[in-house]
Amino acid sequence: MTAVDRRAFLVRSTCAFAALATGCASLVAVRVAPENGVIRLSPLDHPSLAGPGGWLKVMPETWDAPLYVLAIDGGYAALSPICTHQGCTVDIAGPRLVCPCHGSTYDREGNVLRGPAERALRRFPARLAASGEILIDIGGAA
Repeated sequence: MTAVDRRAFLVRSTCAFAALATGCASLVAVRVAPENGVIRLSPLDHPSLAGPGGWLKVMPETWDAPLYVLAIDGGYAALSPICTHQGCTVDIAGPRLVCPCHGSTYDREGNVLRGPAERALRRFPARLAASGEILIDIGGAA
């Protein structure tokens, strides 16, 4: 029998529970192909982004980790889900993002609300274009 570390156990347990409850749909990232360093998303194609508290997990092609796109007051935020404390993946918990490893808590714009993390999550510029698309610049981070 092989030993399973805490992080692997949490990931497996969470997915097993979610599979029973929702088919693990919320854990799956939507693959996206950036054009010239920009991701284009239509809220019509992704209804989970339509209302307050909405979010979508996207996986840019050639990247190792996904991004969270979150509906916030007045627009959208695009955040790395990697906790700045020790690199665990944060979970979206309503109005907060919470690290399952050590409890760091962030708001939906990536700002630290509770440590041990001291730095905000990496944020990528996101805006709503006149076309109605959400444009996310992954060529640079704020």
